[in-house]
Amino acid sequence: MVGALLTVLTLGVMQLGLAVYVRGVAHDAALEGAYHAALADVADEEGAARARAVIDRTVGAGLVGSVETRRSSERGYPAVEVTLRITVPLVGLLGVPGAWEVTAHAPLDSLDAPA
Repeated sequence: MVGALLTVLTLGVMQLGLAVYVRGVAHDAALEGAYHAALADVADEEGAARARAVIDRTVGAGLVGSVETRRSSERGYPAVEVTLRITVPLVGLLGVPGAWEVTAHAPLDSLDAPA
């Protein structure tokens, strides 16, 4: 009885650690994609592809529901915003698809000379 309880508790803690790891990887991937898309000679779609590739390499393919990029100036400067929707891992890497949303911003690069 105690052994079963400790096993379930251990597996629960390991699953929580996996979920936190996946969320951290997703945030890093969104940030990497945003900084890549913010480069002056790179299209926004390339930043989305890079974010998806980072997650596919580190955690596994099929975890990303969608990747969106958009340009904004809500923070007072022109920026690129990358939003990822990923699966929340509940049992191993299986879980609720698209339940977590992670967003990262990066300031736009420009080839224009400063005035």
